[in-house]
Amino acid sequence: MSRPREDRADGTGPPVRSGAAARHTEDPSVGPARHLGVVRRTPGWLKIGTAVVSVLLVGVIAFGAYWAVRLQGNLTTASLGAGSTKSEGAVNDSTDRMQILVLGSDTRDGKNAQYGSVDDATGYGHSDVMMLLDISADNKRVNVVSFPRDLLVDIPKCKDPKTNTEYPAQKGVMINAAMSEAGIGCAVDTVNKLTGLEIDHFMMADFNAVKELSNAVGGVQVCVSDAVYDPDSKLRLPKGTSTVQGEQALSFVRTRHAFGDGGDLGRIKAQQGFLSSLTRKIKDDGTLSNPARMLGIADAVTKNLTIDDGLASIPTLLAVGNRLKNIDVGKVAFVAVPTVPAESDPNRLQMAEPAASQLFAAMRKNIDLTDPKAAPDASAEPGASPSAEPTASAAAPAYDKTLQPVTVANGSGVPARTQEILQALTAGGFTQHGQLTARPVATTAVYYGAGFADVAADVAALLGVPAAQVLPAAGVAGVQVYVGTDFAGGVPAATTGAAPVQLPSDIVNQTAGDTVCQQANPALITR
Repeated sequence: MSRPREDRADGTGPPVRSGAAARHTEDPSVGPARHLGVVRRTPGWLKIGTAVVSVLLVGVIAFGAYWAVRLQGNLTTASLGAGSTKSEGAVNDSTDRMQILVLGSDTRDGKNAQYGSVDDATGYGHSDVMMLLDISADNKRVNVVSFPRDLLVDIPKCKDPKTNTEYPAQKGVMINAAMSEAGIGCAVDTVNKLTGLEIDHFMMADFNAVKELSNAVGGVQVCVSDAVYDPDSKLRLPKGTSTVQGEQALSFVRTRHAFGDGGDLGRIKAQQGFLSSLTRKIKDDGTLSNPARMLGIADAVTKNLTIDDGLASIPTLLAVGNRLKNIDVGKVAFVAVPTVPAESDPNRLQMAEPAASQLFAAMRKNIDLTDPKAAPDASAEPGASPSAEPTASAAAPAYDKTLQPVTVANGSGVPARTQEILQALTAGGFTQHGQLTARPVATTAVYYGAGFADVAADVAALLGVPAAQVLPAAGVAGVQVYVGTDFAGGVPAATTGAAPVQLPSDIVNQTAGDTVCQQANPALITR
């Protein structure tokens, strides 16, 4: 029987002791007798352990919060486009196929002032490195497609989102100038127009990013065929394999003259070799599964990174990074857009056809560039480029056939085919036509420029060219019939939409699993 509680104004009372306990002692400071059911004290070691765990847990949470805030604060953002409209919805950054345009800016602001004055990089600067990172939905393949800075392209009309200033479309302009007036979004719009894809995100880094990233991973191994010195970039390397980091790493990826014939294509191969080696190092060192290393790399990169608004959160960046950690390095394909010296300026480049259009068609169809004969990924999105495979219109065309420019490029190996096809075009009502010198190709294709998809479909139907071989090509004005050896007589050999995509055998420069020595420019080899 217990004692009644004392009434208290605050509704509380003293602890109630059992009658049995009271019989043992009247001293209220003495607890219940042990034989009456002991109330055990918490051991000292458990209290200490619990306190330590609690402190550690709070520390981990605080550490994570600190890094999240720090990394988020590092980021700079910009608009994804400069006036274009997306026909596709937003992608799931963890599970969908994703294209990210990676840019290297030549801006001389802030930490980059040592590489020249601000006047050396007008407006928003130039994208002296431009690569399209294409990640498959199943996370088994990555294509890294480089666009030479000297490539002449058509830039669409762009609007600067900061000033609302509109800039007119330009023709035959170096691709690295696409962002100089209206910002990064204009570079995105230009690549979208060029490839027929719709880029989901972009990342732009400056000179300092390469230095800090290479330092964060402890250096990157590169290989050169001969000892070389480039006085412009200050790159000096001995023959064979070297580890570069910091300023030397930047010199390696910036040099314009040290490799190949001293042109932009040699620099692209060196950049791809650098990224291949960096990829192998990160995977071999277990960096992607080491939080401490990943935080160091993330800090180095984000401090020098501008990204689009849709990518501008640390969880999103981590989701994208997580997709890359298990990819086979042999399925990371480094590609350069096929080019030839430009007709308007031999010091510049233009896209080589049909190879360039074949590359972009393969990418739209989500083809594995390391194995073009493999079945496309089931999660490919054929709707990404609805104009890629037009069909002939059943009704009369809503245009005047006599005004449509159609050229014939005869790669069949049979010279007489040019006139035969021109006669067929004339009989079909296409009277404004011409002819071009062409290299031999195996498969006939009909290429078309912007606004000529319907004309191309009708030309293809007239000549018996399958719809799967009707392709957009940024470098074509009007419609171009590129005749292959399958069209040496009669109509082209029958193909279907599932036919293997035609690609040059050397379209992939290397994979991330290849160790490649860069060929030094003979003019800069040192003894």
